[in-house]
Amino acid sequence: MNFNLLIENLTNPALLFFVLGIIAVGVKSDLEIPPNSSKFISLYLLFSIGFKGGQELSHETLTAEIGWSMIFGFCLSLMIPLYTFFILRRKLNVFDSGAIAAAYGSVSAVTFVTAVSYLESQQQHLHGHMVAVMALMESPAIIMGLMLISFFNKEENQTKISIPEVLRHSLTNGSVLLILGSLLIGYFANAKHAEGIKPFTNDLFKGFLAIFLLDMGITSGRKLKSFFSAGVFPVAFALLVPLVNGCLVAMLSGLVTQDPTNRFIFAVLAASASYIAVPAAMKITVPKSNPGLYLPMALAVTFPVNITIGMPIYYLVVQQF
Repeated sequence: MNFNLLIENLTNPALLFFVLGIIAVGVKSDLEIPPNSSKFISLYLLFSIGFKGGQELSHETLTAEIGWSMIFGFCLSLMIPLYTFFILRRKLNVFDSGAIAAAYGSVSAVTFVTAVSYLESQQQHLHGHMVAVMALMESPAIIMGLMLISFFNKEENQTKISIPEVLRHSLTNGSVLLILGSLLIGYFANAKHAEGIKPFTNDLFKGFLAIFLLDMGITSGRKLKSFFSAGVFPVAFALLVPLVNGCLVAMLSGLVTQDPTNRFIFAVLAASASYIAVPAAMKITVPKSNPGLYLPMALAVTFPVNITIGMPIYYLVVQQF
């Protein structure tokens, strides 16, 4: 059972396109996705997930379970950066520790999108409110990371971090705004009109996901060499912490929901790391942090670990507990 599930995920066309991207860099191919096309595909994936989630949410009855799920997701995005910060401080400076902690407490929309595709391959169905949970988890981790940096930074001329400005930037970040906006539009959209764009939001989804993961593979391949020269600790952290977070949350999420798909998504969200919203926020507020460290950790190590061995493991943990 375990072996078959792993093989099934490893032979997923979308994942194989990710591997192809890494190989293309390794053999020095000129294969690349034009930046404008890559951005369009990113926007499409976020729009599609948000809109479909809103449609699903419009058919759901708001319950105490949904409310507790929101609270659980919010607490996760605060607690993960809090404990990971102190692990990171054993080897790294306060700026890099805070930035990495924020990245691992926040979420990766692309990993979420891949998780939705994985559920579909298992004939499982995403519940719309989990899209809202994902969007809710983006900002608290960024704020927690910045607060930790501000509190533990002992430099005399340290730059004061404006929490309101950080909050505003987090909520108006393009990916957050699009997925929240699409969620609301999907929720309020007339069912007949929504059916008209279903071929665009549903039928094309997996093809666009495959091309996007090809682009992610190319990007990851370009960052691997410089990252691995940073030493063992960042690599070990990027490999192990997501798996630990995912497995723990796969079990703990049973306290707020018994639905296996919700628990799987919670595990994936806890295991993922942001490489879009967090780097954008850190570039503005903490310029002393090193993007050459936290970007490859999230994108070149944690992301492929999650979509290869992570998701089958989290899915099995949910089934067993």
